[in-house]
Amino acid sequence: MNRISLNNVDLHYHSAAFKERSLKSLLAGVVTGKKVRQGQIHHIHALKGISVEIKAGERVGLLGHNGAGKSTFLKMVAGLYPISGGERIVEGRIRSLFDLSLGFEPDASGRENILYRGLLLGMSPKKMREIEDEVVRFADLGEFIDYPIKTYSAGMQVRLAFAVSTAVEGDVLLLDEVIGAGDAAFIVKAQNRIRALIEKSEILVLASHDFASLKSICDRGLVFHRGEIVFDGGVEASIAQYKRVNGLA
Repeated sequence: MNRISLNNVDLHYHSAAFKERSLKSLLAGVVTGKKVRQGQIHHIHALKGISVEIKAGERVGLLGHNGAGKSTFLKMVAGLYPISGGERIVEGRIRSLFDLSLGFEPDASGRENILYRGLLLGMSPKKMREIEDEVVRFADLGEFIDYPIKTYSAGMQVRLAFAVSTAVEGDVLLLDEVIGAGDAAFIVKAQNRIRALIEKSEILVLASHDFASLKSICDRGLVFHRGEIVFDGGVEASIAQYKRVNGLA
């Protein structure tokens, strides 16, 4: 049985925050041995005491302002962020759609990067060879598919990454708001592809600020605030609670 079971999960990480005005000036200090006096290490408690059960058949929306913990929650469920405490159980094949730029080799061609990104997503070389033609057709990059990725525009990279990431279905589908690049025709194709993935998935967890999408897709909502789940209920009630928590009601 596919499920997500989280019991009192905490997630901590450390972030170095610098007042340097650019990465270039920061790196220059490292190269010259100059001490970065303005740097500090910030301890961040990103997720706090998260306990939730999501069962097969559920469509769950995540609500919260930027920085509330939605994306961190998705990446923790996907196994990208190790938990600091508690228990995380995820049963089922995970397919996630976020960090679309991750896993590209700039000097390799688009076709070669289909294989590289597929391996990063846990697919086998044999599987990638089987779906390569379909990925190429969906991305619709023409002759650029055999050009180095470093020659691609941001929109072209998103098209290729999306085509690869959605080529294989999963039991547990994790979605962040990622489709914002490409021409109108591609956006329509992407939306149709996502709908098909949602219909075939056993569990959907969707982070979004689009209330209309949440209402049309999800039946349950989790409201995040400062790394905690402050409400768990029906999607309409969750939207109302999100507005109250953030002073929008």
